[in-house]
Amino acid sequence: MAVYTLPELPYDYAALEPVINPQIVELHHDKHHAAYVKGANDTLEQLAEARDKESWGSINGLEKNLAFHLSGHILHSIYWHNMTGDGGGEPLAADGVGELADAITESFGSFAGFKAQLTKASATTQGSGWGVLAYEPLSGRLIVEQVYDHQGNVGQGSTPVLVFDAWEHAFYLQYKNQKVDFIDAMWAVVNWQDVARRYAAAKERGDSLLLAP
Repeated sequence: MAVYTLPELPYDYAALEPVINPQIVELHHDKHHAAYVKGANDTLEQLAEARDKESWGSINGLEKNLAFHLSGHILHSIYWHNMTGDGGGEPLAADGVGELADAITESFGSFAGFKAQLTKASATTQGSGWGVLAYEPLSGRLIVEQVYDHQGNVGQGSTPVLVFDAWEHAFYLQYKNQKVDFIDAMWAVVNWQDVARRYAAAKERGDSLLLAP
């Protein structure tokens, strides 16, 4: 039985227009995300076979594959819920997300400073990757991470709360090679309610994620 399953989209394929067209959403979810789910499940089976046979020649590659596919599955699962056709703007106390708004200001000086940093981190990823806003439990602050592929260059204890997919499959059919234009447009569909819920949950369990020295 598969350990990981492809989650359903929380909206229809056309819900994010004009920022992301339906064809991209369908291909991205049904093909690319599904491939990471399958890859994670297949790798778990291969690791089980290696254990049974005590055949460890491929262990390095299998562990790398598991990290790649599982991280891809997790980040995409967050990505779909981080977006809504009714999103955009900035988090405001009047919308019930004041705690998140205050944390962004405390961690980055201002919303404008945060937006500029996450935009640049997302748009300047070398090759394939993500721009990520994450809660870092040792400092209790929000940080921006520039994630290579799905799993590289991240703080080990940090929890992603907002993710921008900067892989070409996320935008190329619509934006061609203009990654910056895609990232700029993404701000119009950010679901701050979802980001705020993820921030609150990460903050609540932060002490249990990593014990401070």
